[in-house]
Amino acid sequence: MDRLTEMEAFATVVDQGGFTDAARKLGISKSAVSKHVSSLEARLGARLLNRTTRRVSPTDIGLIYYDRARRVLNDAGEADSIVTAMQSEPSGMLRMSVPTDFGVSYLSTMIGQFMQNYPEVTVNMVLKNRHVELISEGFDMAIRIGEQEDSSLRARRFCQTTQRLVASPEYLARQGRPARIDDLTDHRLLHYSTQASGNVWKITAPTGELRQVRSSGWLTVNDGRSLLDAAVAGLGIAYLPSFLYHEALREGLVEDVIPDLPREVQGIYAVYPPGRFTQPKVRAFIDFLVERFADLGPDTW
Repeated sequence: MDRLTEMEAFATVVDQGGFTDAARKLGISKSAVSKHVSSLEARLGARLLNRTTRRVSPTDIGLIYYDRARRVLNDAGEADSIVTAMQSEPSGMLRMSVPTDFGVSYLSTMIGQFMQNYPEVTVNMVLKNRHVELISEGFDMAIRIGEQEDSSLRARRFCQTTQRLVASPEYLARQGRPARIDDLTDHRLLHYSTQASGNVWKITAPTGELRQVRSSGWLTVNDGRSLLDAAVAGLGIAYLPSFLYHEALREGLVEDVIPDLPREVQGIYAVYPPGRFTQPKVRAFIDFLVERFADLGPDTW
């Protein structure tokens, strides 16, 4: 006989307190339940149930076996549920945290197509420039840029971007072009106010050394698009990702300030909580991102 069937019959007898109620619960005959339990006891060579005319109860060995058997049965049931869930259509609320610049520039224009593809999914996209706590703050997933420090989360890279120093031709003609990283201290620098390290840029020198440029910043803003606008207007030098500056660079509104610097390539990731399986709505959106960004980045946007 099937081992799981025997386990299920035995565990149900214990749960229901007798063969009659167990048979009703399982939807089979009382004699079939008795046959399964007897076969299990014969195979194990142990008596698992005390049988009287009034009640049925597990023996000491039977109680220990019941605890283990119930775990196995629960795991088997969960495995079946996972397969069912994995094959089900994505549905429900998808709540995600997205960096403001990336969300405004790209996801906000793409999200409509995803929702048309999956009409049973509703989306709550929260634009934030800080890393949220996914589980405690109730998020299904997040988009994050750069090195992933939280190793407890699952992450899938779907694109890359670069970081470059950019400024308008007018600013460089007026203030001069810095030849080295050290020259930046003599220039007007435009900073993100949300940087955890303060107004500090970490830039890789041509030698491969990681340098830090500290400045109070002539202008500090918590929005990358505003920093780009300020750079285009000739207010100073900004350190921005390619998904923000690419169009202005192509149109000649800004220039690469120190072209000899190595490219600073950063991954763009979909991160989500760890678990035995990924929710269909999360999996569907990540697959959507991978498809839509297949031909974008790190320099081509």
